[in-house]
Amino acid sequence: MGNKDKNLYRLDELTDYKVASNYSDVRGWKIVDADNRTIGKIDNLWVNKDMQRVVYLDVKVDKVLIDDSRNEVHDAIAHDNGREFIYKEGDSHLIIPIGSVNINKDTKIVMANSISYETFRKTGRYDIQHNFDRNYERSVLKSYYPDEVQATFDSNDDDFYNRREFDGH
Repeated sequence: MGNKDKNLYRLDELTDYKVASNYSDVRGWKIVDADNRTIGKIDNLWVNKDMQRVVYLDVKVDKVLIDDSRNEVHDAIAHDNGREFIYKEGDSHLIIPIGSVNINKDTKIVMANSISYETFRKTGRYDIQHNFDRNYERSVLKSYYPDEVQATFDSNDDDFYNRREFDGH
């Protein structure tokens, strides 16, 4: 993302922002799939500054999930030309739309009940040193919600986040 047009920021980049008192700060909490298999830990929150809301959970992927897929070649969802890729060293984070999870304040566990472990395993990851762009966001949504109509992912402005997957808690 170019700085001029950057709308997404990590919460810890925004010194004047904090999690609202009526919401849980889930950073450091474990995230699991519907079968209670560990996906990783919430490392950060991605905020759309213009909309003033959290749109993604940034997950540091569990080592087991990485090891399960490290040496495999997967279809590159982000590349329409059908090329394949192998995960690179450092690609240990992925994003999850905030509306795709349930947050249990009592157990301090976040559950992604509509996304399977296998889907997480195959979803493209990114290196936090390089952040991500809208194409990565689209590829993640296509991975999580393959039956959605393609046109719903095409927006390049903040309308992109006006979807049920981004409805916060």
